[in-house]
Amino acid sequence: MKKVFVFAFLLMFLSPSAWAQSFDQKKLDTYFDTLAAHDKFMGSIAVSKDGEIIYVRTLGYCDVEHNKKPNKNSKYRIGSISKTFTTVLVLQAVEKGKIDPNQTIDTYFPSIENSEQIAVKHLLNHRSGIHNFTNDLNYLDWNTEAKTEEELIAIIAAGGSDFEPDTKAEYSNSNFVLLSYILEKEWGKSYAELLQQYIVEPLDLENTAFGGPIHPGKNECKSYQFRDRLKVQSETDMSIPLGAGGIISTPTDLTIFSDALFDGELLKLESLELMKTMQDNFGYGLFQIPFYDKMGYGHSGGIDGFSSTFAHFEDGDVSYALCSNGANYVINNISIAVLSAIFDKPYEIPTFSTFSIAADSLDQYVGLYSSEQMPLKITIAKDENILTAQGTGQPAFPLEATAEHTFSFEQAGVVLEFDPSEETMILNQGGASFIFTKNSE
Repeated sequence: MKKVFVFAFLLMFLSPSAWAQSFDQKKLDTYFDTLAAHDKFMGSIAVSKDGEIIYVRTLGYCDVEHNKKPNKNSKYRIGSISKTFTTVLVLQAVEKGKIDPNQTIDTYFPSIENSEQIAVKHLLNHRSGIHNFTNDLNYLDWNTEAKTEEELIAIIAAGGSDFEPDTKAEYSNSNFVLLSYILEKEWGKSYAELLQQYIVEPLDLENTAFGGPIHPGKNECKSYQFRDRLKVQSETDMSIPLGAGGIISTPTDLTIFSDALFDGELLKLESLELMKTMQDNFGYGLFQIPFYDKMGYGHSGGIDGFSSTFAHFEDGDVSYALCSNGANYVINNISIAVLSAIFDKPYEIPTFSTFSIAADSLDQYVGLYSSEQMPLKITIAKDENILTAQGTGQPAFPLEATAEHTFSFEQAGVVLEFDPSEETMILNQGGASFIFTKNSE
């Protein structure tokens, strides 16, 4: 939930191709077998075509400690995909006359800066200017503790405003926490009850609900970080993200939800068009997802080590969803591979190389690094037999040795190249390179 991971699918202007009536399932299975063999991905994916599920695959473990593997009904925290569900609930309330999208929020939250200028619709497409509280440096110090509505509104209010309302768009989880409270106030019911009544029950989503503490006995997956072993992640208390990131679901349920949404089963056509209308790259609870000559709509999510994605392509009537509880690989690459298989586009089975390095050799890289090219400082530390990297105000992440003096964090596409003799480090990400120098003691 902390940061949005907007889809970065390659937009390639190629000649349109007809929908492949059948796809090479064997190759796609081989792709996932390769990820599993190299401990690159744990989770589940599902694809539907014309409203029918045509592919489901699960990998890894749902509960490592009890050696429990996932199945198609295993539930994951879906993070910010929850925002799409919340948007549907808000627009349903608009259609029923319960909420006015043009109403300012000062009647609900007078303590919020600029609340008399911020309308409900500005919360929906992130044009409120309200500071994103999950970006605060101390957020991870308290996110596992339950918060009341009064406490969380006070935290959001204390963050103030980052820009004047409706002058631009900037992603903020605060917007959808406030929308959750507005829904509860107008309906007189909890967010969990509204989700159940207006989305889960009508669509018969057997494995979707508002989350709580993770219960593996109920087929709910824990999340893990790949190190030299799988390390279980902490759990955000769901009183904090609410409709910004508090839902649990499965890829199969997400494709059912996606198909129903874009088939007009949940909202009127004009409401769906509002969701799809982009302003500064933000719709109401949706982002555009270009893939070759096709344009899809969907959302992504991340919370506590979970990653999720869903997308719908009207051209072909295809819905795709992924839920992961641990990855050591770029999730977007997986999405590209799946969509390439479904839409009959070329993709490669990845190859992975490993490089062995003695634990005592890691000491030469340890230290605090800074750069003249950016304000970020990076701490390189040793955690038993691996290196970790931690940027200023960010959680630490593990590094994998891929060559002499070279380490990577594939989930984010980060490659670090060290020169111990010069006490320098080059950070490579997204085609850009930055030189860091180890600080003297």
